[in-house]
Amino acid sequence: MNNTRPTPTAAANRIASIDVLRGFALLGILMMNMIFFSNIGAGYLNPYATGGLEGADKIAFYFSKLFADQKFISIFSMLFGAGIILMSERMEARGTSPARRHYIRNFWLLLMGFAHAYLIWAGDVLVTYAICSIWVFLFRKKSPRTLFIWAGVLMTIPVLFNLLGTGMPAEEMDKLCQTSWLPDEAAITAEIEAFRGSWFDQMQPRISHATTLQTVLLFWLTGWQVTGLMLIGMGLFKSGVLQAKRTNRYYRNMFFIGWGIALPLGVFGLVQNFAHNWECGYSFFIGSLFNYIGSLPMALGYIGLIMLVCKSPNLQGIAACLAPVGRMALTNYLLQSIIATFVFYGHGLGMFAKLSRAETWIVILGIWTFEILFSKWWMSRFKFGPMEWLWRSLTYGKLQAWR
Repeated sequence: MNNTRPTPTAAANRIASIDVLRGFALLGILMMNMIFFSNIGAGYLNPYATGGLEGADKIAFYFSKLFADQKFISIFSMLFGAGIILMSERMEARGTSPARRHYIRNFWLLLMGFAHAYLIWAGDVLVTYAICSIWVFLFRKKSPRTLFIWAGVLMTIPVLFNLLGTGMPAEEMDKLCQTSWLPDEAAITAEIEAFRGSWFDQMQPRISHATTLQTVLLFWLTGWQVTGLMLIGMGLFKSGVLQAKRTNRYYRNMFFIGWGIALPLGVFGLVQNFAHNWECGYSFFIGSLFNYIGSLPMALGYIGLIMLVCKSPNLQGIAACLAPVGRMALTNYLLQSIIATFVFYGHGLGMFAKLSRAETWIVILGIWTFEILFSKWWMSRFKFGPMEWLWRSLTYGKLQAWR
């Protein structure tokens, strides 16, 4: 019987390509999250909820919609699924059952997610990951083929929900559109005043947004989508794709085929939404499906591109910048929220709803620069990021060594 106490993964045993990919995804998700940080919630879905789109703002909108919306969070979700396999295999190699450690680990992640969502920023994804991990863990022994099939089935369910949603009674449709798509002036003013106010003033809309994301949206979309993406991540890990074990040709094909599907689909979807003037009854349901369907092939294309970076001797400088960010992804994810809410909310600089879409890129670039430099400095001195250290200490029931 092996009585050795389980310990976290040593730095020397980490898979570099996964760290690089995680860092890339972590920085990328800020592009979409910034829309939610900086303005009213409806503006995340409907570009006309916050006024018209002109000049640089229109370019910023097109860029984020085509290249970021649901793409980077898809990669992040796949990596979470891969991480479940990685942790389980290492626990089993030590002669320890991974189930107990898995559920303890994600219990603490759930609590961190609740704290993040209700005390800092409503757009938290950690709660969704912790919940989905409950059943995703049960698939860890399945073959890649089975994992991909299950993922396809699960990710089709939100498509069916959206198609059914077009038949929603007119009264319910009006209510949905007024709250989530195009709120009236009074509601917009109230939301802006709340987030420009004190931390306590922000609490009511923050709780409302977070609760909706963790209940209605979890059932309607994210629960199915994230579960499917985690299963895909498991399959890609088992196939050696995420470890940069495939050939350069394989990854080039992955990139060109993925983007060859995703870009035309995304452009067509945008054209159709603008043709319908982003009308709620169309764009909230049918109009959103083009991006939803196209997000997976584009995310796979990004994975192929980053694996090529990891395999190229001439691009190791890029990999070296991204890997430390990925090694402390939980810390950096929470740091993005802390910095951005300080910039935009009333307990900080109070810039909420004052910057245009294009102007928020100043904040995005500033956070990217800080996190790349800070992560490199920190990981050259410590074994874990601050939140990673806390999470591991709670998971293993023992304070972990810092250095």
